[in-house]
Amino acid sequence: MEKSVILPFLHLLLLLHLPNAAKSSINVGIGIGIGSGGNIPVPSGPSVPNQNNAYSALQGWKSAITDDPLNILDTWVGPNVCSYKGIFCENPQDENSTPFVAGIDLNHANLKGTLVKELSLLSDITLFHLNSNRFSGTVPESFKDFTLLQELDLSNNQLSGTFPTVTLNMPNLIYLDLRFNYFKGSLPEQLFDKNLDAIFLNNNLFSGEIPQNFGNSPASVINLANNKLSGNIPASFGFMSPKLKEILFINNQLTGCIPEGVGVLTEMQVLDVSFNSLVGHLPDTISCLQNIEVLNLEHNKLSGDISDVICSLRRLLNLTVAYNFFSGFSQECSRLFNFGFDFSDNCIPGRNMQRPRPECSVIPGGNLNCFRIPTPKPLSSQIFLHHFLDSHC
Repeated sequence: MEKSVILPFLHLLLLLHLPNAAKSSINVGIGIGIGSGGNIPVPSGPSVPNQNNAYSALQGWKSAITDDPLNILDTWVGPNVCSYKGIFCENPQDENSTPFVAGIDLNHANLKGTLVKELSLLSDITLFHLNSNRFSGTVPESFKDFTLLQELDLSNNQLSGTFPTVTLNMPNLIYLDLRFNYFKGSLPEQLFDKNLDAIFLNNNLFSGEIPQNFGNSPASVINLANNKLSGNIPASFGFMSPKLKEILFINNQLTGCIPEGVGVLTEMQVLDVSFNSLVGHLPDTISCLQNIEVLNLEHNKLSGDISDVICSLRRLLNLTVAYNFFSGFSQECSRLFNFGFDFSDNCIPGRNMQRPRPECSVIPGGNLNCFRIPTPKPLSSQIFLHHFLDSHC
């Protein structure tokens, strides 16, 4: 069988044995991202009356900003909003129309205040960047009027409330950055059905389980680190877009196994599941991650042997497995000690800096079967899949 059919076959095998609810939410082969040639609507003229709306919106926002240590708002005077610092205008296709506000970039402005509903009057903007300010409160529901918005960066502020579902109503959004805020509650399923190329939700207070349709996301980068997410990594993880490059689950409360379908993500470069409570053996399908550069598994409860197929990954630059319960490794893995790879605080006999022997007498989840695709004949299916991948990855 040719290598080109391996991964579609694994997709099919996974799909056949997923619960019906998960099947209905999975779309195999999705994924349109930045540079894909999608048609983003461009205004043929300004919103009517664009300049007046922009003036009203920005002056209303200015009145809600209580601290401006860099004196940026000193330039926000008069009706010519295109002269305001941090405001960017474009000329419409209609040469007889006036320029319209197309973007806001106030990154690192250190402004303190709130986001006001009047900002939705800027309905033509495609970029809204507010990284590293001190905005608090919630994201206004009126932001649903940002129908042309492609990039929303609200990171490193003091925003709060539940996940701002208004972002799910922005049809052209491809970059969503909410990291380093105080958002809480569960992640909505619709988030992973949206055509986003980048999802940054790290360093918030999100909790609950990751939705089962997680694998629908076409994103190339997803960061869920430093939240309070719990439960298993969804089995649909193996159905994620083939363009997925980086995914970070660091420092949550995740349990269960690393899904077997991880091997489908052959373009992935960074996988970090550190500081969780994952258990069981490493799936052999990790051997298919031929482009992986960073594989961080530290501070979990993983066990078993670390095999040759993992340590021989050709592009691996950083393998960290410290603070687990691994009990052995292959000859290929032994050479990695000389490259500073961290195998400490495991249960590997004859190696320094391992766990005390009593801690290794009971392995967490030691009896757990981590092959997470239920089948009528699980043993034969496991043997077939492992043989298939081992022979062709």
